[in-house]
Amino acid sequence: MRHISKIFLIFTLFVSKVSSQNKLPNIVIIYADDMGFGDLACQNPDSKILTPNLDLLAKQGMRFTDAHSSSGVCSPSRYSLLTGRYHWRGHLKKGIVSEWGDPAIEENRMTIASMLKEKGYTTACIGKWHLGMEWPFKQGIGQKSTNKTVWKNRHKANIESFDWTKPIERGPVAVGFDYYFGDGTINFPPYTWIENDKVLEIPTEILNLAGKFTAEGNWECRKGPAAKNWDISSVPIVLTSKSVEYIKRQKRTKKPFFLYFALPSPHAPIVPVKQFQGISKAGGYGDYMEQTDWMVGQVLTALKENNLDEDTLVIFTSDNGPEKYAYNRIKNYGHKSMGNFRGLKRDLWEGGHRVPFIVKYPGVVPASTINKSLISQVDIFSTVAGIVGFEKPKNTGEDGLNFIENWKGLHKEPIRNSVVLHSLKGKFAIRKNNWLLIENKTGAVTKVPKWLSELTKDNQNTTPRVLYNLEKDPKELNNLFNEKPGIVKELQSLLNSIRN
Repeated sequence: MRHISKIFLIFTLFVSKVSSQNKLPNIVIIYADDMGFGDLACQNPDSKILTPNLDLLAKQGMRFTDAHSSSGVCSPSRYSLLTGRYHWRGHLKKGIVSEWGDPAIEENRMTIASMLKEKGYTTACIGKWHLGMEWPFKQGIGQKSTNKTVWKNRHKANIESFDWTKPIERGPVAVGFDYYFGDGTINFPPYTWIENDKVLEIPTEILNLAGKFTAEGNWECRKGPAAKNWDISSVPIVLTSKSVEYIKRQKRTKKPFFLYFALPSPHAPIVPVKQFQGISKAGGYGDYMEQTDWMVGQVLTALKENNLDEDTLVIFTSDNGPEKYAYNRIKNYGHKSMGNFRGLKRDLWEGGHRVPFIVKYPGVVPASTINKSLISQVDIFSTVAGIVGFEKPKNTGEDGLNFIENWKGLHKEPIRNSVVLHSLKGKFAIRKNNWLLIENKTGAVTKVPKWLSELTKDNQNTTPRVLYNLEKDPKELNNLFNEKPGIVKELQSLLNSIRN
């Protein structure tokens, strides 16, 4: 009898282990806003900012050193991450989705959220959306039209322009998210909380912080309708609490969950709450970065305290490089938000799109691993599809590649050897292996201060495009366009074929 019991126990443990291996993981994507490669202490030995939670995440998982957002600005990168498709295949040919802007994600376009819903997941988006919604304009005001006058009038929308009792259409809950909570975009109106497709408090005031500056730069808040006594500095803290609450609720359910926590920070306005003010060695931005690291830590702690961390895939990355005030931080504090790369947000230089990228997946992704593979955020869709066993329909997530074998450390050959990059101005670049061709005479969009003379040398550049060998020249200071015509031709042909 004792022998039979022992066999039964072994069988039970075996079945339990197999069941655990076959279980679909919970998935959490934490998406920072305007965080540079060098803002993570574990990537920047000279950092003046402490990021203990992100450093721990990197220690528990895999950190990529050659990871890229698809664009140097936010709306396009968000589109590409969620759809697995380059944004410029849609209508985001340049720029971003402005306040009251139309949805960037096409109707019936599959997203990570809608894909995971088909696999039985509960899905939530908490935080910054910035991919457009169809707002409930009153009849005759700002209606959908190709007429540019009507479009311009949207930017002048006031409280009376909307029927606030009506739902907001084609937002997160229309593209696969069961639940949404956020303020849309921290520096865009309306300044009020949105839950699912309704505002929680009808705006009664006009908030006008346009042109407000601090030592850390422009607040970048656009004038528009706001809830009474709206407090912008509380937004990141509230969103963090909502994310923690959401995770706690999942402990009581048997379904796997997907949380897309889109941080509003460290994007401007730089508004750290009191407990974080003055704690860093990089000014207000450094304080805000350390608050952002704390926010990430709160989510990771919630997973652990609810016994969910061992069954959860966590992906952390940023939508683009740091804002233009990062140049001031070099001068004032000796902190390089872009690390040792050239360029900032908006640019085609590496600093504009080479971003932090960390993956933690206990039992699957080896811990304390540094991965030098070329990877893009457009690959996240296909990789998640591979993890959950979803077969992509035709023309879905078509630009992404499945990196799961690479993440496991089993695939030694490169998964991706080329990637297309894009700037605020709609200019293209193509990366292949160590070569980068910028389809423009410069990779710059953001103005470089004169005192950074080595980074302004391309002002005298006379070639129509620029070519760099990133292995030998990671700062992109030596243009090889004239010396390597064969490489230029090869990369231009590759770019053309991908676009077509």
